[in-house]
Amino acid sequence: MRTLQVAASIGFIMMLGVGVSALAGTDMPKPKVDGASNHIKTLVLGSGCFWGPEKRYEKMTGVIDAESGYADGKGFKPSYREIIKSSRRFDEDNYAEVVKVTYNANLITTDALLKYYFESHDPTQKNRQGNDVGTQYRSIILYTDDQQSDKAHTLKAQYQHLLSEQGYGDIQTKIKPLRKFYPAEEYHQNYLTKNPKGYCPDHSTGVTFEKVAKDKTDNTMLAQGKHIVIVDARSYCPYCEKLKKEVLNDYQGDIPLHFRYADQLKGLMIKTATWATPTILFIENGVESLGFQGFMAREEFYKALGAFKLGRSEAFDIAFQKGTERPFCKQYDIFKNTPDGVFIDKLSGKVLFDTRDRFNSGTGWLSFTHPVKDSVTYHKDLSHGMVRTEIRSKSSGIHLGHVFKNEGPKGQDRYCINAQVLEFKAREAL
Repeated sequence: MRTLQVAASIGFIMMLGVGVSALAGTDMPKPKVDGASNHIKTLVLGSGCFWGPEKRYEKMTGVIDAESGYADGKGFKPSYREIIKSSRRFDEDNYAEVVKVTYNANLITTDALLKYYFESHDPTQKNRQGNDVGTQYRSIILYTDDQQSDKAHTLKAQYQHLLSEQGYGDIQTKIKPLRKFYPAEEYHQNYLTKNPKGYCPDHSTGVTFEKVAKDKTDNTMLAQGKHIVIVDARSYCPYCEKLKKEVLNDYQGDIPLHFRYADQLKGLMIKTATWATPTILFIENGVESLGFQGFMAREEFYKALGAFKLGRSEAFDIAFQKGTERPFCKQYDIFKNTPDGVFIDKLSGKVLFDTRDRFNSGTGWLSFTHPVKDSVTYHKDLSHGMVRTEIRSKSSGIHLGHVFKNEGPKGQDRYCINAQVLEFKAREAL
């Protein structure tokens, strides 16, 4: 069964309402197909759900095209609707989900492509990969020439030896000549590009053909305090890259952020399945507090982080429910006379306001004449029968307060800000 839903604990839902081959991951130009060249070859590979493999093969230098489809079945015309029928779940005549890989053997050898294939999934699982169960998810290599067949059998034997050394069972991968390939429906092609929210299933064993140094990942520091752990992919994962680019690269919060592979979580108490990449884990004292599978948009990530860091607090209500703290609250008293420095977003760590722009408005809320450039966004607020301009943090999207025109010194604006969603940093520490 294919699952594309974000995992979250019930308590969180109530609160929020919400070694693989280094050939992958390059953006080098794809070579043009020369129909007269005998270096242009085709392999059809099945390793479970075809969505992730298709994208990963496309990113490999030397791969000209990768197309999702069906092969190695008989008795009916294949379609997605047909192959997933419960009556065909364990039918040996069912078609397999496969990817037809067209490649230039001068740029990527059959040997390298097949090594990547074996390393990128768990070939010891029969008629399944992780939660995807059924004959359509079987591990299979369908070759188009004798050289590919020889390579596939040789590498299968080599990989079996390596897997056995690590305690794995027998490889279930079938190696057969390709009879016919049927392209999958258009909505399956480039599926990950068309569906920007999700994850890449990663069922790789971590066993590689090349000898790699023994992993020495130390999780000792994760056993103390709060940490964010991102389960990353060894091979190319568009959702992982999207998460890094759109959310994590700008994160400057005080809760440390770590990247791990699924087999590098030893010593931690993890409840969420980690075969999906990315998986976002919020860990306290070595124990998972919250876990989510798949890409999280910026606002979703910071809402989860808010629940993890702030808990059920007034600060959380202010940040995500547009609450307002009481005037002259304790945090205001602490922040109203802090020395030279800046106030930062309590979650993202981004600078929002400068003490040089702070003034005493007498209202009981922190007041500033303006924010740091490009640090906030403005939104119309019609709540409580008033027309106001709401201020949110540009980095995390949390509610900060409101801006009132011409209510500051010398007719300047007054940015009325809740102290409980800020943290202070002395200028000398910047």
